[in-house]
Amino acid sequence: MIVELRAKAQVTIPNEIVKRLDLSTGDRLEIAENDGIITIMPVAVYSKKLIDELSEEIDDLKSRINSGEQAAFTNLESLFERLRKP
Repeated sequence: MIVELRAKAQVTIPNEIVKRLDLSTGDRLEIAENDGIITIMPVAVYSKKLIDELSEEIDDLKSRINSGEQAAFTNLESLFERLRKP
């Protein structure tokens, strides 16, 4: 798809791509150049507080799995086997 570079180095992302990627006004995009190729990628920005909270929750879950307090499954079939047990 060919687009035109406009004033202030702006380009318009074609609407079909915006719809396909479910982009909305205000979404953040990362733009990079590598060997003359420009890439634009949607990104999610999260607060450090949220990342820290998720990290603590993951550490707690790993600890419970290691202690046997929390069941862990290597595949869906083993999960369903456990769910079928009375």
